[in-house]
Amino acid sequence: MRTRMADKKNPLKLNALQCKTLVIMQALAHIPQASERNAQGEATIHTLPDPHGNHYHVGNAVVHGRDMAGLYMKPVWNALERKGLARANWPNGITLTREGIAYDTGIAEQVLHASRGH
Repeated sequence: MRTRMADKKNPLKLNALQCKTLVIMQALAHIPQASERNAQGEATIHTLPDPHGNHYHVGNAVVHGRDMAGLYMKPVWNALERKGLARANWPNGITLTREGIAYDTGIAEQVLHASRGH
């Protein structure tokens, strides 16, 4: 049985930068070239995307450069770790827990934009 909290978007009250960063990390967790899954269903992200002009390509999505800032900030990684969504190994990689992979920020469609085939 699901609880009401599980259905609520952003129940841990992540701030905007933390939400954007988690959304991008969740997308990276589904890209084999950027991450590895373990037997517990966690995803270790070991490769961050390189900029392409004023945006980044994350799998089939495009992300505005301004939304990528948290990926390169140790305090954001630490905040995700404190909330139980990740285990940070700054700056070498970050492991999203199963909770982190499944967490609904409610903003994925605002951060991950359809690619137009660059």
